[in-house]
Amino acid sequence: MKTVVLLMALSLPVTFCCSAPKPEQLNTAIMKDKDIIHLVAQNDVQGVEAALKSGANVNTTDNSKRSLLLMAVNSHQTEMATLLIKYKADVNQQADNADSPFLFAGASGQTELVKLFLDNGARFDVFNRYNGTALIPACERGHIETVRLLANTKNFPVNHVNRLGWTGLMEAIVLGDGSKKYQEIVQILKDAGAKLDIPDHDGVTPLQHAQQKGFKEIAAILKP
Repeated sequence: MKTVVLLMALSLPVTFCCSAPKPEQLNTAIMKDKDIIHLVAQNDVQGVEAALKSGANVNTTDNSKRSLLLMAVNSHQTEMATLLIKYKADVNQQADNADSPFLFAGASGQTELVKLFLDNGARFDVFNRYNGTALIPACERGHIETVRLLANTKNFPVNHVNRLGWTGLMEAIVLGDGSKKYQEIVQILKDAGAKLDIPDHDGVTPLQHAQQKGFKEIAAILKP
C-alpha cells in the first residue's frame, strides 16, 4: 500500500516551484511603483533613495510611460536626477511622446544634466517626436551653454536634419530672433564644424534665411 501511495505522489505534476506570483505580491509591486512615482513628484530625494534601496524599480514609468528620471528632468530636479543616475536609471528611456531624459534635458537647457547623461550612456540615435536630437531644440530656444556642450561632444550628429528638414543651425535662424544669443549659437556651431549650407526642404539655405529675415550679424558669420 505504501508503495502505491509513493508512486501516486511521484506521478503528480510538480508545480509549486514555478507557481505564478500571488495577487498580494503583484499588488505590493504595483504599490511600490505608485509610491516611488509619488515620491519623485514630491521631490522627496531621501524617500526615493529609501524606496530604491528596498527594491523599487529605478526605471518605473507612469501612465504616459514617463520614467522616474524623465519626471525629475521635466521638473528640473537636478538632485533627484543625480540620485536616479546613481541607481543606473536609463537616460534614453522614451515616454509615449518620444521624450527621453537626455532629449528633454537638451531641449530645456539643463546643461549640468546633459553632461551627466553624456557620461552615463546617452545615445545619439534616439530622436524626439520631430525626429530631432537634443541639440536642435536647444538651438531653437537659445540655450547657449547646452549648444556649446553638445556641438563639441565627440561624434555628436551636429548636422542631423529633423522631420521638418532643419538642422540645429537652421532652427537657430528660422525660429530665433537674430539677437546676440542666436548669433553666438551660430558662431558656436560654425566653430564646431557644422555644415553651413544644408538647405531646408524648399532648398533655402541658412544664409538665405538669415538674409531674408534681416539678420545681418548672422549672415556675416555664415558668409564664406
